[in-house]
Amino acid sequence: MPVTTSWSSWRFPGFFLMVNISLFFSCSLCCTFTITNNCPQTIWPGTLAGSGTPQLPATGFRLDSGQSVTIPTVPGWSGRIWGRTGCTFDESGVGKCQTGDCGGRLECDGNGATPPASLFEITLGKGSDKDFYDVSIVDGYNLPLVASPRGAYGGCNATGCVSDINMGCPKELQVVGGDDVDRGEGEVEGEGEGVVACKSACEAFGLDQYCCSGEFANPTTCQPSFYSTIFKRACPRAYSYAFDDGTSTFTCKAYDYAIIFCPNVNGVKRSNGTIPPPSVQRHSNGRAVEITSSSNILLSPPISIVLILNLFLMNIPVGLIALLP
Repeated sequence: MPVTTSWSSWRFPGFFLMVNISLFFSCSLCCTFTITNNCPQTIWPGTLAGSGTPQLPATGFRLDSGQSVTIPTVPGWSGRIWGRTGCTFDESGVGKCQTGDCGGRLECDGNGATPPASLFEITLGKGSDKDFYDVSIVDGYNLPLVASPRGAYGGCNATGCVSDINMGCPKELQVVGGDDVDRGEGEVEGEGEGVVACKSACEAFGLDQYCCSGEFANPTTCQPSFYSTIFKRACPRAYSYAFDDGTSTFTCKAYDYAIIFCPNVNGVKRSNGTIPPPSVQRHSNGRAVEITSSSNILLSPPISIVLILNLFLMNIPVGLIALLP
């Protein structure tokens, strides 16, 4: 079982020096984020607050395999949380990450994730207002994750991306590792030549039709591309491109959001490649014409079973949430 650690016991650099830290104690209605690393390797979560809301008490930290940490926030908080991989930092917190890097620092301190990175995005409601949240791979993908709210009311659906898109990432979108990285427990090994992340088509090619910019800056002209279709089929409830709102945004009034990187499958700790993405065949005109899954876990009925098992193992009250269809 993951080791759960209260945020107050973590020794984050500058952790207790934040001017707004009193806000996190003064509100009895505060929500929390419980971040769990079920990956076989160490990750380094990063957080970024949106405009007009305070940064969380921790904006970047190390999280070893099997560990959890709970971080408080305030009503109305808006921002994103992601996982960084392949990081090395010196004693002063300066370094770099292979994926999800935020300015070459352990603490992100207002810097966002360098694409590609899988993102949990949320805007918390104030008072009785509901929260709006999603998991986005619009900026690309680096890690599987599930976000599951524990709420009192409001159709609290789990969402996420449990597929390993890196396994089926088109060559032109691949980010290939090769540097020495910290594996945890003091071990440093070569990453080899494996795919460590999958870029978005926007990041890879910079074209308006993929970035939903210029003449494509509206939902009528910016339609799903061959590449976003790969992402969407692998992760049906995650944002796959900028206007993918209909099946990707959720609402809830929750007291905690469990954000699980590399979620468990059938009670076994996630290893690289547990759930591969579907394969997509491309027509000569570049459009996707057939999509088949190499694992039926990716399809709608079994994915519900995966999340039920996942939430049960993480002690999340399944009865409070409506799982993926």
